[in-house]
Amino acid sequence: MIKVVFFDLDDTLVDTSRLAEMARRNAIENMIVHGLPVDFDTAYSELMELIREYGSNFPHHFDYLLRRLDLPYNPKWVAAGVIAYHNTKFAYLREVPGARKTLLRLREAGYRLGIITDGNPIKQWEKILRLDLGDFFEHVIISDFAGVRKPHPKIFRKALKAFGVKPEEAVMVGDRLYSDIYGAKRVGMMTVWFRYGKYANAELEYREYADHEIKRLEELIGVLEREEGSNKEVHPAGR
Repeated sequence: MIKVVFFDLDDTLVDTSRLAEMARRNAIENMIVHGLPVDFDTAYSELMELIREYGSNFPHHFDYLLRRLDLPYNPKWVAAGVIAYHNTKFAYLREVPGARKTLLRLREAGYRLGIITDGNPIKQWEKILRLDLGDFFEHVIISDFAGVRKPHPKIFRKALKAFGVKPEEAVMVGDRLYSDIYGAKRVGMMTVWFRYGKYANAELEYREYADHEIKRLEELIGVLEREEGSNKEVHPAGR
């Protein structure tokens, strides 16, 4: 019997891919408005290359961008980028469609809920709290705090231990076949691939590790209902 439902965070509960792209574009545009002497395409291309090299959680993207462009350090340009980036993030941060409805239905059905996510703990908690999702989850396991990233089995075992459940009593829901689905399946958890966002057509060589595939989060209720053979009184959200 499934007792715990784990979710990835980015592009599973929180719509972040499009948000990040918009925030980065607005940051470059604002830097140019405030005097950055480089055209948009050049600056944006260098920023994306920098992010690929140093990761999205690197705290000095705009400082390093000036170095890469062979420009003198100008705090005004950096501040313009930071302001536009954060203003966009705060203004357009959204849940994935159906996320809150699905969480409510799962909680009503008696499932315990958790998050297993990679990333910076403060940034990940900021998303959860700004969207007022924190009360849904008993435990939030974040890689940079746990000391291990998905798909390593240890992060999934840490999550299972926090809830005191066996792998077969838990399901992992995520948008990435490699880190979420392959990782969870290796420890014996049931897996549900949420085919959404920038990874909807990626990492398909790991598709065999997905027990189920959904394109809307609301479909998860029906998946669990079928898996449980339904001793629980669970109905697809919206019915």
